[in-house]
Amino acid sequence: MGDVTDYVASLTGADHDLVAGVYARARELVPDVTEGRSYGMPALRYRGRPLLSAMSTARHVGLYPFSPGALERSADVLAGLRTTKGSVALDRSAPLPVDVVDRLVIERRDEIDAAEG
Repeated sequence: MGDVTDYVASLTGADHDLVAGVYARARELVPDVTEGRSYGMPALRYRGRPLLSAMSTARHVGLYPFSPGALERSADVLAGLRTTKGSVALDRSAPLPVDVVDRLVIERRDEIDAAEG
């Protein structure tokens, strides 16, 4: 197993469902990701760079695209969500916001592709 798989398996209830849904959707969009860690968090990696992490916290499930630019370019779909310079807070009692996950994953993937040339 990998870092992400082990982490998801350790979760229960709504946290498990939401985090698992984020990672599953990211894998659909970028099928050639690998599992690893970044900044101490389990993360999906693309072309050797961190693509996305989703983690349960005491107050919410956090999405971490490892890119302030990806968050800035996704501002239109993030309206109404709590954000910081590097994360998005998801309400664990709400359904998976597929549009948010899609946008962040695609923005970060495209950013990595552009940097790799």
